[in-house]
Amino acid sequence: MAITTKKKSAKDKSKIKEQDIFVWHGVNRKGKKINGELPANNVIELKSQLRKQGITPSRVKKKPKALFGLGGDKPITPADIANITRQISTMLGAGVPLVQTIQMIGSGHDNGKMRKLLGDIGNKLSSGIPLSDCLRDHPLYFDDLYCDLVASGEQSGALETIYARIATYKEKAEALKSKIKKAMTYPIAVLVIAFIVTSILLIFVVPVFQEIFASFGAELPGFTLMVIALSEFMQAYWYFGLAGIYLAFFLFKRAHRNSIKFRDNVDKNILKIPVIGDLLEKAAVARYARTLSTTFAAGVPLIDALDSAAGASGNAVFRDAILEVKAEVSSGMQMNLAMRNCNIFPDMVIQMVAIGEESGAVDDMLSKVANVYEQQVDDAVDGLTALLEPMIMAVLGVVIGGLIIAMYLPIFEIGKIV
Repeated sequence: MAITTKKKSAKDKSKIKEQDIFVWHGVNRKGKKINGELPANNVIELKSQLRKQGITPSRVKKKPKALFGLGGDKPITPADIANITRQISTMLGAGVPLVQTIQMIGSGHDNGKMRKLLGDIGNKLSSGIPLSDCLRDHPLYFDDLYCDLVASGEQSGALETIYARIATYKEKAEALKSKIKKAMTYPIAVLVIAFIVTSILLIFVVPVFQEIFASFGAELPGFTLMVIALSEFMQAYWYFGLAGIYLAFFLFKRAHRNSIKFRDNVDKNILKIPVIGDLLEKAAVARYARTLSTTFAAGVPLIDALDSAAGASGNAVFRDAILEVKAEVSSGMQMNLAMRNCNIFPDMVIQMVAIGEESGAVDDMLSKVANVYEQQVDDAVDGLTALLEPMIMAVLGVVIGGLIIAMYLPIFEIGKIV
């Protein structure tokens, strides 16, 4: 099924005004005093919304924004989008109308930014704008893949089914992202703490021992002299080291953000790292299979589905390979043969795709592939964590223990002489 997407220009998007949050007090149909918060463009629009709900407003005030952004609402994260997607799917499955679903989720959300976002979408839905177009007005939170899938559901009249698939896709994507972060965060955090502890020992503790050694009037062991020299260097130039680390991080981040070539080189080289590279390859295959399965099952043409899968792969090497597959499939080649020509996809994945093409169940086979590789990523993360723990403890023991031995070695030698 072909999907027509309505793209807005940057000029049109710039005209979209972010709604304000209003705090209101009023009386409902039963005469009970109630209050709450709602997004609206102005007070008149808000009062109109309340009257439609049978509420007579008595007092309306714009909610003040936090000074310099401090104390304000938390930013909307991809995990938040995954959560509301599942809520929408559940409520649509229960037979709740779409507009009411959006309004109910928005009014009950504890994040003001999310209430504002869903309030804006709900207001536009009420005025007759299709949901996919409402979502395209917020590209920061709803990407083209999300909007295209919703458009497919609207055209086919199966929005409830499509939203269930989108919810599963978003949840699986967030779970996979969380596993990758878990694999990366633990060793980095431990190494940073080790660096801080070592720096504190060299800058503040070693000088104390150095003063004690000066009173001995004896020649110090070479290992101790080396540590003292390192301590003196750290005391004299620690700020240069700190500035250098910050500058390197800043330049790396800037180059990674602004240079496509630099990003591609990083993606290429990171796959060569032992253990980590294998983990990232499995994650890229899982993303590819999950995205392609979801879009293909939703009725998106294979060529467009491959475009979405390329963008969602998370690595430039796999992105380029998927785009090559797309080009060859466009020329009439079977997808499994095009994947084999790339020399990057595992044989098991290619064979599953071939079986799916022969049986007419490509989406089911890709879903099974995604499940297998997501489980492999989970197992790899657990194995990596179990492997790194003793290695990191050993490194910490050698570094911290080495410093302690270097400081106590002169005392031991003097004790032997005495």
